[in-house]
Amino acid sequence: MPLVDPLIDITDPQVKELVDFFNETLGFCPNSVLTMQRRPNIAKAFVQLNMAVMENHGELTSEFKRLIAFISSNATGCRYCQAHTIRAAERYGSSEQRLSNVWDFANQDCFSDKEKAALRFAQEASLVPVNVSKDTEKDLHYHWSDEDVVEIMGVIALFGYLNRWNDVMATSIEDDASSSALKLLRKISWQPGKHA
Repeated sequence: MPLVDPLIDITDPQVKELVDFFNETLGFCPNSVLTMQRRPNIAKAFVQLNMAVMENHGELTSEFKRLIAFISSNATGCRYCQAHTIRAAERYGSSEQRLSNVWDFANQDCFSDKEKAALRFAQEASLVPVNVSKDTEKDLHYHWSDEDVVEIMGVIALFGYLNRWNDVMATSIEDDASSSALKLLRKISWQPGKHA
């Protein structure tokens, strides 16, 4: 049961306009945003930040940013965000092999060394306390520009907020997100837990 129920109707016209972003990425407006809209300025600021972080300016793709977000959410254990990020990665064209094996990226040939460097960084940077090794930092800088590192860190930080928000709020998971996770995350026996 969620700590605070989402508001079904979006009343703020600016928030309504911004949720089109989520209709593209997920196919629906997340219950997390519907809960945030109890304070519309929080919802608006969050959606604006999300849009800015998910813009692509360098070598990162929309698909890969969602896989970074999945690794971050997987490291923190937020099942709600695991489901959302795997669904979004699928909607942005990720292959079934990448989707079903991203949790084990280090041992998978479907990820390049460059991608593995970013995913390892995401995993280590998402732990509490943070535990990014010097080797991981060195590998990250070998493969990615400073600008790309900022984009990678933006995704990790954004999902640090979302992981905390949704895990503490026990945000109820939407049917489409749950279906995607049950299908694509079978290898890690994903279940909605408190988000059901």
